[in-house]
Amino acid sequence: MGKSSKPRHNKPKKRLYAIAIGSNRPLSRKLPPRAIVAAALDALDRKPLRVKAVAPVITSRPVGPSSRDYANSAAIIRTRLSPPELLARLQKIERRFGRQRRQRWGARTLDLDIVLWEDGACRTPRLIVPHPAYAARDFVLRPLSAIAPRWRDPRTGLSVNHLRARMERPKPVDPTLSTR
Repeated sequence: MGKSSKPRHNKPKKRLYAIAIGSNRPLSRKLPPRAIVAAALDALDRKPLRVKAVAPVITSRPVGPSSRDYANSAAIIRTRLSPPELLARLQKIERRFGRQRRQRWGARTLDLDIVLWEDGACRTPRLIVPHPAYAARDFVLRPLSAIAPRWRDPRTGLSVNHLRARMERPKPVDPTLSTR
């Protein structure tokens, strides 16, 4: 017998993604932000996603108008999904946790952001990877440095650890701005 006439479909290669996770609004007394982060990690570890590494949860001050502190973490996941497909999956998980997109930087039950992916950069009308602001956010870099310290930013070539060190470096004080 000859070869099968069925067409061969090559599955897309599995890729690694760095996901930032944050919550500062409880769903209930039994589900405060730290518990939401833990539950979100469980949701990220279901097919077609697989969690490969998880950062410790930290507490951070909010950016923008919200007054509630955040519980933040990060995860490295592996999936065959493209960045836009993964974004759709992450937004579906956010909605399951009651996420409503009303106010930019407002309180939220769950925020899942694609920070980096192993193939470098991706830009679509709805998604930019690497995340445009991650390199200036300690609440992203601190957890990410615990699980992916050598992952490099495709724009700058700097590692996550290097970006974090730059952020933590004391800034020079301008002597002309004296408070006397």
